[in-house]
Amino acid sequence: MAPTASHDRFHGLLAATAIGVYLLLLVGATTALTDAAAACTAWPICGDGWTTPTAAAGWLAVGHRIAAVLVGALGVVTMVTGLRAGVERRVLAATVLAGVLYPIQAGLGAVVAVGGATGALSALHLTVGMGIFGSLVAALAWSLERETGDPNEDLVDSVDLDPPVDDGYEPTIPTDPRERLLATAKAYLRLTKPRLMWLLCLVAAAGMALAATTGGDLTVGIVLATLGGGVLSIGASGTFNHVLERDIDRRMQRTSDRPLATDLVPVRNALAFGVALAVASVALFAWVNVLAAVLGVAAILFYSVVYTLLLKPNTVQNTVIGGAAGALPALIGWVAVTGEVGLGGVALATIIFLWTPAHFYNLALAYKDDYERGGFPMMPVVRGETETRKHVLFYLAATLVAAGAMAMMDALGLLYALTSVAFGAAFLYFAVRLHYEQTEAAALRSFHASNAYLGALLLAVVVDALAV
Repeated sequence: MAPTASHDRFHGLLAATAIGVYLLLLVGATTALTDAAAACTAWPICGDGWTTPTAAAGWLAVGHRIAAVLVGALGVVTMVTGLRAGVERRVLAATVLAGVLYPIQAGLGAVVAVGGATGALSALHLTVGMGIFGSLVAALAWSLERETGDPNEDLVDSVDLDPPVDDGYEPTIPTDPRERLLATAKAYLRLTKPRLMWLLCLVAAAGMALAATTGGDLTVGIVLATLGGGVLSIGASGTFNHVLERDIDRRMQRTSDRPLATDLVPVRNALAFGVALAVASVALFAWVNVLAAVLGVAAILFYSVVYTLLLKPNTVQNTVIGGAAGALPALIGWVAVTGEVGLGGVALATIIFLWTPAHFYNLALAYKDDYERGGFPMMPVVRGETETRKHVLFYLAATLVAAGAMAMMDALGLLYALTSVAFGAAFLYFAVRLHYEQTEAAALRSFHASNAYLGALLLAVVVDALAV
């Protein structure tokens, strides 16, 4: 269903208003703006209420208030456009709810500016703001679902968990000794899934950097041992995944050339390789501390057994629950420095957990037919592409809300806030474009935007935390 020009404009305004609200929230939640508010304790400007600021911090506070007025005006335009476009009732209700909450949010901001921020007031201010943001994204997702979704899309109750392998399948193995040796070396590297390593190691690094701001012991040895253990644990998990899915990999176009699917690496050798990596990983984590080693073992077992064997082939929620595997490195990084699980580590792990479906559903959309051939009940296979695209937006919103909540940590400042806003806006843009274009290329662009968002956010965490 092609959206009309009025709905197209409404979607753009909704997305812009949502990001504007998010910008206000994150900038307001940072320590930098808390200091700025103290430099301008009047309303609507400074001094007697109408005096211009004399310091940069005061101008920052005033700039925040001006931006709030502009975003509010944009919200009014959005509501009027929605009314004129004749949007459905739930979309209009969500938009109106955001409009009702906005002046309440502005009033709370004025109270904070004049009377100072207490912990309870700051939490209420952030909660109302996130309610506004969530309402706007929900309206956007529902409107896009109606305007771009396919009401006649074929849905399935289950998928064939044991589809036949192509009878013409013949693995290609180099016969020249030198080429075989080189191919085998590359195969063992591929078993470790190196593409996952940089991001998951960055997750652990962010966990360590945050933990160091609480007084934990961050040394070069701990950093190297934790990251080294992380690389080895990812390699072990990836290797076990290759072993357990070797038959399924032969059915799927994107995985049919994997080392075990082509018999380039014997199963026995791959198992020995995986066990060696796992043992070395746990040894490094144990050198750091026992709890890090326990979490390292849990990460390997969760991905290799719980996700690969139990979740992935049996439930449409495999990606959601499986996000715990990617979240564990955040806890490992925190524990490596502090020796215990802390709120900061849990907050970072929550962001990763919520980000995972928003990230992976794009890949599931791009390779929907391939996953169906493999017998995996992925969201687009079972629930349809329309529902999956909507869930990308929902989980993206949840990720941004979690990232906004973490912005209240003293260790994080404007760099973290602006990074989340800028890259979150880019991710949102490509997720919205996915609803319009509905192609493999659009899904992959949204997938890469999700990687860019998380990578940039984690780098901002590291920089902000280490700069404290």
